[in-house]
Amino acid sequence: MNLQAELERLLLDGDWVPGQPVPSERTLMQRYHASRGSVREALAGLRATGMIDTRQGGRSRCSNLLEQHLQLPLEGRGDDIDFQLQILEARAVLEGEAAWFAAQRASDAELARLAQEYEQMCARNRSSASHGDNTLEKAKADLQFHMLIAESSHHLLLCSFSQLFYNRYFNAIYSVLSRTLGRFGRYPDGIARQHDGIHRALQARDADAARERARAHILYTYDLLKQCR
Repeated sequence: MNLQAELERLLLDGDWVPGQPVPSERTLMQRYHASRGSVREALAGLRATGMIDTRQGGRSRCSNLLEQHLQLPLEGRGDDIDFQLQILEARAVLEGEAAWFAAQRASDAELARLAQEYEQMCARNRSSASHGDNTLEKAKADLQFHMLIAESSHHLLLCSFSQLFYNRYFNAIYSVLSRTLGRFGRYPDGIARQHDGIHRALQARDADAARERARAHILYTYDLLKQCR
């Protein structure tokens, strides 16, 4: 067995996601019945090709293979409503497809993790409702939920692009929520129901429903934002 090729397959198949810590040498030795020398040679090969990155004094992590090749444009347009609408149009496609793949490919453990994140998001929303809206925390919780769906899709390009997209345009995404809160005076009523619908479709492994609900969730916000012009 070519251990380096096997580890590359885990990256390319989306089993290891960008930013995830690489298992320890001992874990890899036991999992693949390989010598320490073979494991170290395989990891050195992955570092040489840029598939993993090791910081001094830290663990190795999986690299985002798109990052060095993709420059996302339009710095500083986070408050531009037309640009925010473009962001939502892109999210509708991106998150619909991520949900479709996740419903089919997520492991039972990943669905359990999504269920846990969903419950935590609901708890945070209930807490913020009783202590005053915290828009920033709501935006972070929303994106964390959707990023976990992308990671559970086991689709390298969807996962890698989602990570870069959310990081690059977080200010614009956050501004959308701030703008709609300012316009309507409260957190949109439909958002919690839509998250619940997405969650239920994923847990049922209903790919078509997951895609439809994820897209409808973003397009609902899109329609609200258009009213803020």
